[in-house]
Amino acid sequence: MTNTQSNSQTTLIAIAGASGAGKSLLARQLCSRILGTRATQDVAIIHEDNYYYAQSDLTFEQRSQINYDHPDALEHDLLAKHLQQLKLGHAVEIPQYNYSLHTRKSETIPQEPGRVLIVEGILVLHDPNLRDLFDLKIFVDVPLDICLIRRLRRDMIERGRSLDSILDQYETTVRPMYYRFIEPTKRHADIIVPRGGDNENALDVLFRYLNHLLS
Repeated sequence: MTNTQSNSQTTLIAIAGASGAGKSLLARQLCSRILGTRATQDVAIIHEDNYYYAQSDLTFEQRSQINYDHPDALEHDLLAKHLQQLKLGHAVEIPQYNYSLHTRKSETIPQEPGRVLIVEGILVLHDPNLRDLFDLKIFVDVPLDICLIRRLRRDMIERGRSLDSILDQYETTVRPMYYRFIEPTKRHADIIVPRGGDNENALDVLFRYLNHLLS
């Protein structure tokens, strides 16, 4: 691994919220605005989904039954370790996840340290050890019916899921886990953003803050 910069130059930002709330869109919108005025290495997005545990030792049917909205499904210790290494100026290898097969891919993607690293995911504010690493914590607050509509479109088009499987998962795990584990993390947020990436006023405020950090 390379050592390229000190921890004082890296700002870690968490974006949490329900599945389908618009966390990824908000992260992309912020990156797009920053990259309009900065070098590409200044900002990057890390997706919590890539830290789902590898399940290659299980059958596809067994993997399909796992509760992926429970904190135990995510390797937060590895994510925290990677973020600590990035803050110290070391590059890391980010795992990649296959949503159709419910397991990690064999390949990883190298991630270099950046001035701003945005970590988005449903449970990035749940684990205290992970939560304490972030310099800014954002919670995207969107009504669950809107989240469900967005999730249906995404999972059917991008992940090849059937309507019945999406609705069954939403009813049995997604919705109850939101109220049990995700919604309570709102109290740890520094900023609560309604409407996610569609909230232009919130984007303006966040962009000005990040631009100030980079300057």
